[in-house]
Amino acid sequence: MNDSIVARISRELSLRADQVEAARRLLDDGATVPFIARYRKEATGSLDELAILTIRDRLAQLRRLQERKEAVTSSLKERGLLSADLEEKITAAQSLTVLEDIYLPYRPRRRTRATDAREKGLEPLAREVFSQQEMDLAAEADRFVCAEKEVGSGEEALAGARDIIAEWISEDLSARSALRELFERQSTLRSQAVPKMEKDAGKYRDYFDWSEPLSEIASHRLLAVLRGQREGFLRLHLSPPEDEALEILDGIFLQEENEASDQVRLAIRDSYRRLILPSLEKETVSSAKAWADRQAIDIFSENLRQILLQPPLGQKNILAVDPGFKSGCKLAVLDSTGRLVHSDVIYPHEAARRGQADEMVQEICERFGIEVIAVGDGTAGRETETFLRSLRYPRKTPVTSVDESGASVYSASEIGREELPEQDVTIRGAVSIGRRLMDPLAELVKIPPESLGIGQYQHDVEPKMLKIKLDDVVVSCVNLVGVDLNTASQRLLTYVSGLGPRLAESLVRYRDLHGPFSSRQQLLKVPRLGPKAFEQSAAFLRIKSGPNPLDGTGVHPESYAIVEAMARDLGTSVPELMSRPELLKDIELKKYASENCGLPTLQDIIKELSYPGKDPRAQKEAFTFSEEVRDIEDLRPGMKLPGVVTNIVSFGAFVDIGVHQDGLVHISQLKNGFVKSPADVVKLRQQVVVKVLAVDKERKRISLSLK
Repeated sequence: MNDSIVARISRELSLRADQVEAARRLLDDGATVPFIARYRKEATGSLDELAILTIRDRLAQLRRLQERKEAVTSSLKERGLLSADLEEKITAAQSLTVLEDIYLPYRPRRRTRATDAREKGLEPLAREVFSQQEMDLAAEADRFVCAEKEVGSGEEALAGARDIIAEWISEDLSARSALRELFERQSTLRSQAVPKMEKDAGKYRDYFDWSEPLSEIASHRLLAVLRGQREGFLRLHLSPPEDEALEILDGIFLQEENEASDQVRLAIRDSYRRLILPSLEKETVSSAKAWADRQAIDIFSENLRQILLQPPLGQKNILAVDPGFKSGCKLAVLDSTGRLVHSDVIYPHEAARRGQADEMVQEICERFGIEVIAVGDGTAGRETETFLRSLRYPRKTPVTSVDESGASVYSASEIGREELPEQDVTIRGAVSIGRRLMDPLAELVKIPPESLGIGQYQHDVEPKMLKIKLDDVVVSCVNLVGVDLNTASQRLLTYVSGLGPRLAESLVRYRDLHGPFSSRQQLLKVPRLGPKAFEQSAAFLRIKSGPNPLDGTGVHPESYAIVEAMARDLGTSVPELMSRPELLKDIELKKYASENCGLPTLQDIIKELSYPGKDPRAQKEAFTFSEEVRDIEDLRPGMKLPGVVTNIVSFGAFVDIGVHQDGLVHISQLKNGFVKSPADVVKLRQQVVVKVLAVDKERKRISLSLK
């Protein structure tokens, strides 16, 4: 089975069969995608993560198809229905859709009109009529009149025969295939408001009387109308071209022009309207929904990747502020490792307590050597940021706004309670704000991606598919950056290649009991972390300032001997080799190549030694909103304002300009000329300058332009 699946994937992806087979073997052996992509390039011919993920997913799909084929074959065999011809068709089926079409006539089913007709003994008549031979139709039908079987007339007999023929037509493989293509290509999707629901469905008013060819509908519009239908505000109807559909069926099933053919023609129309149309309408909309899901999930996944790979500030003493008006601003002081060392609350937005807040902030900054102040961008964020910028600090202390999406989710989560058991939810929220400035990746992995405000209809897509894709993104980002073995949270360690929740918990427990790790080899002392997990995880776990400097790099322990040989041949030590990258140009890589360590791996080693432990993320840039606007009331068309991209969707990008309501840059306003995808023009958290086009204060909608 594996051979045929590998051959098919090889053809579909235009990859060599040996590359696909190597990836399959490694995946089946439990290797992770990041590990294979980075440390098994010789085996796979340097396949990247995307190719390996595609192979993994296609393997799963084709294996599910094979399992279904086996289940169908077994069912048919048990019921004595499996012929050699049928088995050959099942084996040749290239998709689940085709397989289910083949199985449809034999599937156990509920009672139908055709079932009743068969019990009345009318199947022989149906076969005669369906053959469309010349006959005395009335006389032939009269032969099946039988009071005991409740067939009172020849016309009743013909009606029953048509019911049987209609079912045969609806189950015909070629007919369903041809009509499926027609439905997908030429159907129109229509939506109308459910009567008496219009007043409660304002957000769907664009779809109260709407239609669009299914093949042209943008994914976000399709998901919107499907949500409206699910919530009971809209009625949807798919309208394929009936004349063309009937013409296709007539071409397949009509053979002659006689009385029997007239009966078949009637059966065709009944089959189409009563059986085929409802079935294929549901299937076509479901297929379109799956396509829209994939589009939305791809957008969400790319947004998540950009959010997780935001530039980190690094290890600084931070004063984190969760702003608020009546409830005050919660303060959390974090040391350079992210540990909470002090918490408090100030009330800078009450005139009587503003002076006290001023003194407290300045005293905290001096006492704890605060290097940066992080302010959440939620309610009262702009006002609090303005207050903090107005203070005179003992030394220069920048104030920066931090996206606080999901901070409240973390505060109330089990992870938040475990990490800060003695703090209330407000202080946990402030801690999360400070830590995500210090290292966005390490902090944001603790929050469900759906709570980060970066998706497009993420609550409407297929949950299992969404989770798989988002988990893939988190795993990819975590392993791309690498993890500090001695400071990483249990949640962050969970996503490291080869670990998972149980080993991450065991590793943290061992670290708490025995203190910081001094070498990667010490990982093998962690309970249940055996050689396989070590192979998969060790190179992604970094130890800073350990005895062996290679433990702080992306060089895999299995390659340490190669680096040591390089240093020996140059007459130097590994630490000196790493501190003097100019020595690397004298290394002849071919000298160290072997079957398991070829030029791709050796080139990666040299790159890593040139910039040991280099963070692939960009540097953090300072940003401030315009002091000219604080509320939507302050906006005027034509204004040019600084902003930050907060979300990217298929129809444009949302930008925060500091007025508590993100504005939309429609895809047509991203730049001059055609834009295929907004992600081609902007990135999440990108700093931009936008022009205000229009402001709808009633609906709280802001139209912006990047042109």
